[in-house]
Amino acid sequence: QVPAIIVLYLVGFGLPLAKIPLLSDLSPEWYAIFALTMTFSAYAAETYRAGIESIHPSQWSSTRSLGFSYGQTLRYVILPQAVRRVIPPLLGGFIALQKDTSLVNIIGTVDAFNQAKVYASSNFNLSSVTVVAALFVMVTIPQTRFVDWMLARSSTRRQKGK
Repeated sequence: QVPAIIVLYLVGFGLPLAKIPLLSDLSPEWYAIFALTMTFSAYAAETYRAGIESIHPSQWSSTRSLGFSYGQTLRYVILPQAVRRVIPPLLGGFIALQKDTSLVNIIGTVDAFNQAKVYASSNFNLSSVTVVAALFVMVTIPQTRFVDWMLARSSTRRQKGK
């Protein structure tokens, strides 16, 4: 998979150069949203694929032997199990996405960090950068604890099932 900074660069500078109708006239903020969405979507798709493949083949076989169609097997048996397994990695990816938002400055979009950097350099005071760092920590620590809780809960469920 391609790093977010490369996708941001290609989308932020490549789409305007390509002169594609509707896409070449967007603001840098929309390019940033589009690039980060593409990046996170690729990670999310890979996470879901791995979650589906992690379901034991006997689950597929047993539902098919009961007469379920392929679609019914996915809908009623495989996906409910896979979704439980992929939620913690998806939340971890979402936390990483929040951190990647600081990369949007390469295409001319001003984010919290760059705004704080401008303020700090004009006032010779790093308190604004400290506030932005504290905000990132305040947002990501509860999310990380939630992911840890979900992983522990999932582990407890698996141990009870054995």
